[in-house]
Amino acid sequence: MSSTLNEDLIQEIREKNEIVGVISQYIRLKKTGANYKALCPFHNEKTPSFVVSPSKQIFHCFGCGVGGDVISFIMRYENLDFKEAIKILADRAGIEIDESNMKKNIELERRKNRLYQINREAARYFYYNLQKNSRGYNYFRKRGVSSNTIKIFGLGYANPEWNDLLKYLVSKGYGEEELLEAGLVIEKKNKNGFYDRFRDRVMFPIVNTRGKVIGFGGRVLDDSVPKYLNSPDTLVFSKGNNLFGLNLVYKNSKIDKILLVEGYMDVISLYNKGIVYSVASLGTAFTESQCKMLKRWNDSIYICYDSDDAGLKASNKALDLLKRVGFKPRVIILPDGLDPDEYINKFGKELFENLFTTALDYIDFKILYYRNKFDINTVQGKVDFIKNISQDIKNISSPVERDVYINRVSDEVNISVDAIKREIFGIKGIKTRLKDKYINANYRDTNKSKIVPVENVLEPGHLTAEKSLLNLLISDEYIYEKIKEDFSPDDFLDPMNRKIAELVYDNYRKGKKITKQEIIDNFSNSELDKLNEILAIKINFDDSEKEKAVDDYLKKINYYKLKIKRKQIREKIKLIESKKVINEGEEEELKELCLELMEVDKALKLHCLF
Repeated sequence: MSSTLNEDLIQEIREKNEIVGVISQYIRLKKTGANYKALCPFHNEKTPSFVVSPSKQIFHCFGCGVGGDVISFIMRYENLDFKEAIKILADRAGIEIDESNMKKNIELERRKNRLYQINREAARYFYYNLQKNSRGYNYFRKRGVSSNTIKIFGLGYANPEWNDLLKYLVSKGYGEEELLEAGLVIEKKNKNGFYDRFRDRVMFPIVNTRGKVIGFGGRVLDDSVPKYLNSPDTLVFSKGNNLFGLNLVYKNSKIDKILLVEGYMDVISLYNKGIVYSVASLGTAFTESQCKMLKRWNDSIYICYDSDDAGLKASNKALDLLKRVGFKPRVIILPDGLDPDEYINKFGKELFENLFTTALDYIDFKILYYRNKFDINTVQGKVDFIKNISQDIKNISSPVERDVYINRVSDEVNISVDAIKREIFGIKGIKTRLKDKYINANYRDTNKSKIVPVENVLEPGHLTAEKSLLNLLISDEYIYEKIKEDFSPDDFLDPMNRKIAELVYDNYRKGKKITKQEIIDNFSNSELDKLNEILAIKINFDDSEKEKAVDDYLKKINYYKLKIKRKQIREKIKLIESKKVINEGEEEELKELCLELMEVDKALKLHCLF
């Protein structure tokens, strides 16, 4: 039965049914460390041996041996078949399914399974080649990699011949076009045949958390370029949506933290020495999708990239991304320009683990990073330092955390807390002076005992801009690529517009284009009238006009957001001023609000000029 189901749909149902929440509706769970325990519902016992792992989203009974995922639990507990369990969980998650949905994309699933089979066979062949090729085998052995670690990672070697793997896989019954789809061969320029993508390279199979080989990385053994070569994106592999080594982290229930490193050999050498909780991005910059994958497994994360300038820059970007997603990341700085592979082999496991105790938190790393970037012994260097770190602090939502960081920076560079706060709330460097009579009388409510709440009533022009921008996004992926870094779904103030934007962004991140019908399928019948009104807007621009239109829409949206912010600040000011007695903390808050109001007013005036 399960072979006829859409794998993506099944995975969505799994992800939207958190296993602890589901199982706790049937039996009483008790938290023990990172996991939950209970008396097993499938056999009689007096001592709890039934364990649920929230990080791995699985259960296992050490008494009777029963285990599986949330679907397996429902099947066994409710005595249902796979299809019936799926329907129960889909209903629980609010996912509408019918027979056509359950059976759609069967051909796509067949192709995916075929690619998994091809990759598995290729991995076996590369592993076999390594065992009989001293050049490839010695590459790993000289780096101290044990034969057991080679086996665990399935490390291999691609022979130097141009069609060695091609001939082998064809002999196993796979077609050349299938091998092209798997990314293992490249079509000749004259279209007259194919040749191996990976030649004379040590090979690193990339395995997903379900244990399936989805792609490969290959490293040359000489000075050839490129030094590293990865599989192209395929139906089963996307570099920005996978992490090397995560499959091994997933299997280990005792892991309490994750170490983010840069390269294949970093992960392998660390694992070889007993550091079994590292993962690496796949030849690309660390992505938001990879970040969210880690969030599912563990909250405690350390970054350990190379300690050269490029490594520090990459650490800075990863740190910001992890912070934004909700981690409390820390950064390990390796001495003498070493990378993790070199350090663990030179100093061993114990000294490497000592590095965790000296890892830098968010603000300490930022101080180090900007100290390296700017000479704070000069006036301009100190100004640049404060401007950059103020922007980072401004992006922190917690007022308490922000205040702690401001004081740390003040101590570090001997700049007053007030000056740093002025820079944070006026990040463009506009000099401000607080005046007792700054707040215009028009802003004051004569009846100070009654504060009118701010209502985010959307103006027609703002609504039109949001709707028009959405329709451009749906019709043209280029628009998404242009604005995705600076404008997120959360920037849409209308709830329905925001929900549509989330669907559009999510599909583009997955490399898919969404249709208007697919959007409609995600809304209830009661919402269809408003939805159709949004989607019915006609956008008729040629390519040269689109960019200007997008800029205009963004300006209108941002202008209105500034107006909302101004209202909110004014109401906060009124609330404080309505009190008969203002304490020291409120007085400080009032100063900050006044400064922020000045900046918002300034920004609104600038908007009017363009």
